[in-house]
Amino acid sequence: MNMTADLHVHTVASGHAYSTILEMAKAAKARGLKVIAVTDHGPAMPGGPHPYYFGNLRSVPDTVGGVRILRGVEANILDPSGSLDLGDACLSGLDFVAAGIHPDTGYSGRNARDNTRAVVNAMQNPHVDMIVHPCSPGYPVDMEQLVMAAAHFGVILELNARSFSPYMIGRRDSRELCTCMGRLARKHGVHVAVNSDAHFFTEVGVVDQALAIARAADLTEEHIICANPVRLANFLEQRKTRLRTVPLHTAV
Repeated sequence: MNMTADLHVHTVASGHAYSTILEMAKAAKARGLKVIAVTDHGPAMPGGPHPYYFGNLRSVPDTVGGVRILRGVEANILDPSGSLDLGDACLSGLDFVAAGIHPDTGYSGRNARDNTRAVVNAMQNPHVDMIVHPCSPGYPVDMEQLVMAAAHFGVILELNARSFSPYMIGRRDSRELCTCMGRLARKHGVHVAVNSDAHFFTEVGVVDQALAIARAADLTEEHIICANPVRLANFLEQRKTRLRTVPLHTAV
């Protein structure tokens, strides 16, 4: 399967990543990628950038080194109401918004019910395009409820290659959960992104272990948005319509 996009990469702006946008773009080009989403962590992450950083991302050109750059964020979900650590004014200026639950960001949920509510409510925010690493064992969820919500709100779910790295302690033993998510996504017609979550330029587009999970879940290019340029282009176009027509979300 040929990946053409990586929708989750980090730069030095995240505080614990080590390459520039230019370095990430060059690495993406070398791997044959056409699109990367630069999704530096939101400001609630220790060492994360100030909101001004995201407001000024329009300084970055649409294309760098022959690779399309989606100016984005990996926003932190803060509570069961789905609150994010960037406001609508900032989010509205971005090309792509990923969101997820992370440690050390003040997240207030305490159990699987809270976590499920947090993610589902975040999906209702019309700015949110993708939920990152939803299979983290450290933040259990009702997976079927989550996938059905993603189908309803048109949100991408991620298979995160970094989750299978030996040093990602909080995401160990997530293979079975990720396979389950992939099968449910296929059943309910949810877009799946197979992303690197790269924190250094050599990691861009390196998704072999996540792709193996996708295959085990019987996902094909039809389901994986990173391998389907037409579906990604359509998704991004539909995103513009969504932001023009959908009211801001209301937590449940």
